[in-house]
Amino acid sequence: MFSSPHTYLRPRRWEAICRRELASWWFLALFGAGALVIALSPSTYRRGNRILIASHIYTSTWRVLLWFTLASMLVSLVLIRIVVVTALSYGLSQYALEMMVRVLVLELIPLSAALFVALRAGLAFNAGAIPIATDAVSRKASDSTLNFHVDVVPEVIANVFSVFSLALMSSAVVLVLAYLNVYGLSPWGLVDYTRTVGRVFDPVVTIGFALKTLLFGLAVAIIPMAAILERPRHAAVAQASPLSTVQPGAMRLFFILLLIESGSLAVKYI
Repeated sequence: MFSSPHTYLRPRRWEAICRRELASWWFLALFGAGALVIALSPSTYRRGNRILIASHIYTSTWRVLLWFTLASMLVSLVLIRIVVVTALSYGLSQYALEMMVRVLVLELIPLSAALFVALRAGLAFNAGAIPIATDAVSRKASDSTLNFHVDVVPEVIANVFSVFSLALMSSAVVLVLAYLNVYGLSPWGLVDYTRTVGRVFDPVVTIGFALKTLLFGLAVAIIPMAAILERPRHAAVAQASPLSTVQPGAMRLFFILLLIESGSLAVKYI
């Protein structure tokens, strides 16, 4: 059995690895704070920048909104039928609609929208799949000519907006599909339907849903960009480990998304 040189680490390298990880997290925190401050600054939304931001929003949201909504419809329709049939078989049909709303709308759709935008933003899982645009940003970062107002903040705003838009549109479509699967085309179920959905979306849950979607959007917008900008700083490390095909930001993003989702579940159900 052959052992890879990356399988075991010498104890003297642990300190260097820990320092590098802490420095990477600190870089992420500084980058995120700077991007948020500039995104909330009124000077960011001058006429020239507004056009650039609108262009990024069109590219990241409008072009994929229809396809993501259709994919969400197909997957949600399958899950809705499974839930309805299972609930009927166990005599729990009165809980089927509430279960669908809680599972699909509150949990799965925001997470799927965040993952979709993350993949589309260029956080690929193999080292050679990063788009040319992100390589250009990396080169600008290495040349210290990066303009946050032009090169970073429009992309961050567009990705946050994209997560919100995809999640809200898909949630609305899923609510319509849930009604049709439970009550059919009859209008007489609207009273029970609105009462059930209103019971699920009380003020606390609605605020939590919006906050979780916002945090998903910020994570998807900031973490991939920070990982891309950090690559020139660790070029020597990347060349020293050619067998690593996973981008450093990928695991970090999934960890943050899992942490946000776990915290949301803990607040709502524990």
